[in-house]
Amino acid sequence: MNSPRIIDVQDFINRCRFSPYQWIMLVLCLLIVMIDGFDTAVIGYIAPSLIHEWNMTKHMMGSLMSAALFGLAFGSLFAGPLADHFGRKPILILSVFFFGFWSLVAAKASSIESLTILRFLTGVGLGASMSNALTLISEYAPDRCRALLVNSVFCGFPIGAALGGFLAGWLIPNFGWRIILVVGGLIPLILVLLLIFLLPESIRYMVARGKSVDKISSTLSQVTRTVVNNVSAFIFNEYKSTDTKSALQNILSREYILGSAMLWITYFMGLLIFYVLISWMPLLMEDSGFSIRRSVLLTSLFPLGGGIGTIMAGWLMDRVNPNKVVALAYLLTGAILFTLGHVRDIIFLSVLIFLAGTAMNSAQSSMGAIAAVFYPTHCRATGVSWMIGLGRFGGVFGALIGVEFMNLNLGFSNIFMLLAVPALIAAIALTIKNYSEAKKRLIGIILSK
Repeated sequence: MNSPRIIDVQDFINRCRFSPYQWIMLVLCLLIVMIDGFDTAVIGYIAPSLIHEWNMTKHMMGSLMSAALFGLAFGSLFAGPLADHFGRKPILILSVFFFGFWSLVAAKASSIESLTILRFLTGVGLGASMSNALTLISEYAPDRCRALLVNSVFCGFPIGAALGGFLAGWLIPNFGWRIILVVGGLIPLILVLLLIFLLPESIRYMVARGKSVDKISSTLSQVTRTVVNNVSAFIFNEYKSTDTKSALQNILSREYILGSAMLWITYFMGLLIFYVLISWMPLLMEDSGFSIRRSVLLTSLFPLGGGIGTIMAGWLMDRVNPNKVVALAYLLTGAILFTLGHVRDIIFLSVLIFLAGTAMNSAQSSMGAIAAVFYPTHCRATGVSWMIGLGRFGGVFGALIGVEFMNLNLGFSNIFMLLAVPALIAAIALTIKNYSEAKKRLIGIILSK
């Protein structure tokens, strides 16, 4: 009779084929992030309608747009530590329910003040959902394709944002702006039921928390479609903290603080660009003489190319240095944005908006994979969520600075050229992170000899 064995869960996942159950998990996490993108970007698409219906000023719109982003930051900062303590699945389910419920309530808003509060509450749930979806899928991904799978999930954000634009362009003229918020509320509430019955808890989280061998065996067998029995213990080969620091203290420790700071700066700059464009481009286009419908459709081209670009970036990141891949994508974004400011032809303009969105969103969507690999299991959800949460303040700043851009009448050309600067800063921050990691590896090799 064979003696009980010890199984390294990551090694076991690496040796198994990617199962149908893992595909279901991938699709569920993708849907969560798609709805996140839809509900986050939707306020920019309904902005022209709100201004006309409620006689709002652009300054008032800046406050409304930033409300959900403050909620996103708040939700992200708290969701990671909660998920590292209570588990990925329960926090993920609660967050999806939370933003779906408040989006439905927001559809009934009768004033700018009530809509602003409700968008903040919606944002809290949105902020908590994305980071946990990315963490969960990364912990069930084989090493050989982790970046590709995490990026595939993250590309749901720009796809959802683009879908919101196309739906808004069709639904708003026929049914009014409220129908978009209803759609953004109903879909996540339906998705909650699927998550409850189909989504497993993170296997690495269960091992780290010392869950029973039988429970871990059952979950691993279900996910991989491979019988797991006669096991005495489950482990994973990863650095384990030997102190009593919390997850938050770990990501702020000397070992991780430089990398953490560079991740925060990079994500901040990327979202600054994204939200200036996704929130204000419809109004900027309208001021330039385009109809509301064409303004919304042109804006929706920006997130549309993100899906293809993100998957390509993930494929490259599994083969070459991921920091270099993403830094290059940010540099390309800056170059295209600078060029876009000098274009007037509608066809060329459309192509450049699509290409800028492809480069920008592939870079931004790849940040989740970089963060998930950078942090160990015991503080991974916190590390990813704090990158997303602090980075969301870039979105807040982008929404607010867009007001000033509009008030200063900087014009189409100057705004796009200015947005090339944060893209350059993001590329520099990732380069610093990469240099720091390379230096650590070199020192480790020298000391080992």
